[in-house]
Amino acid sequence: MSDHLQKDSQVILCDMCPEEDRKPARKTCMKCEISMCVQHLQAHLTTPVLLQTHPLTEPMALCGTTKCPQHGKLLEYYCLDDMTCVCVSCAIEDQHRLHNMKTFSTAHKELMEKLNTEQQALQVKTDDENVSLEKWEKSEREKLGRSSVRLIEAVTNLRDIALTSVQSSVSARMVSIKTSKSSMQAAQKEKDTFRFLQMYSQVHQDVEKAKAVDLRKGLEPGSDRDKLVQEIKQNGEKMVKHAGHFWGSLLTLVDPENHQELVATSSDLIFEPQALSPAMSLSEDKRKVFYNSWLGQCSATLLIRSTKSVPNFQRWIVSLSQDSDWTIGLCDKQSAKNLKDGHVYGLSFDRI
Repeated sequence: MSDHLQKDSQVILCDMCPEEDRKPARKTCMKCEISMCVQHLQAHLTTPVLLQTHPLTEPMALCGTTKCPQHGKLLEYYCLDDMTCVCVSCAIEDQHRLHNMKTFSTAHKELMEKLNTEQQALQVKTDDENVSLEKWEKSEREKLGRSSVRLIEAVTNLRDIALTSVQSSVSARMVSIKTSKSSMQAAQKEKDTFRFLQMYSQVHQDVEKAKAVDLRKGLEPGSDRDKLVQEIKQNGEKMVKHAGHFWGSLLTLVDPENHQELVATSSDLIFEPQALSPAMSLSEDKRKVFYNSWLGQCSATLLIRSTKSVPNFQRWIVSLSQDSDWTIGLCDKQSAKNLKDGHVYGLSFDRI
């Protein structure tokens, strides 16, 4: 029987049973560094001095992990600053003496509370940023697909190259969040105090990495992003008259911070935003409005003003992209402050 159990790496056997008939351990004594079955555990449970001074944990393979490698004493405290288990000598004499020290039970309780709080914060983050690769890809592909049907095969190829590259980057970032969730769930299910504290450092690293994730960010800076941007630019210049908007959508998808403006304009008129939804943004020269439909409803109230001392508003043109529905209205500056009560005139309503 013991030979069969020993083959199962998950089963911890009693160290006090005869070799030929070792039974599964019920508890492990951290001070004695032995695992015991129900029969051999009785002394630790019935002897007061052992019960008070010999901490018991769920069965585990110790391999010297319960003793301080520097002082050879039992690990009894947890250093919150260094996120590691220490002995009493470490706590009062060595490098940890000025650190925030807790007993195992107190550290377990406080860190579990912290983990629960961070889990809730990450859940809000994932809800806000729509952490669904399928939803993200579907939204971006549909937006680009409606305009790509009017373009030649080269444009479609560029679309797929950009989406695949950014999708891989977004997918990799989502892995960090999923990893942190798995780590937190595993830690929250761990009832044994010592095991929880031993694994907390890695859980903390996973959580911090997930908290730093920004799903709205494009490709990471580097040669891959530079090469992709350059490829899009070179092909886009050949078809800019027919695919200007499509080209711009790809560049803002891949590198939104550095490629918001494609076509220069000599107009002296610029937008002065009164209200922009979170899904919309303005180019640096304030002549273009960009949107991301997958981030929510796109709406804006913008005034038009001139950069010249003597403005000329006799003729101006609003150019609309063809891959979304647009409702455009015109009003004076006074009405812009209260669109419900002011006069607004519809200019264009286009449904694809």
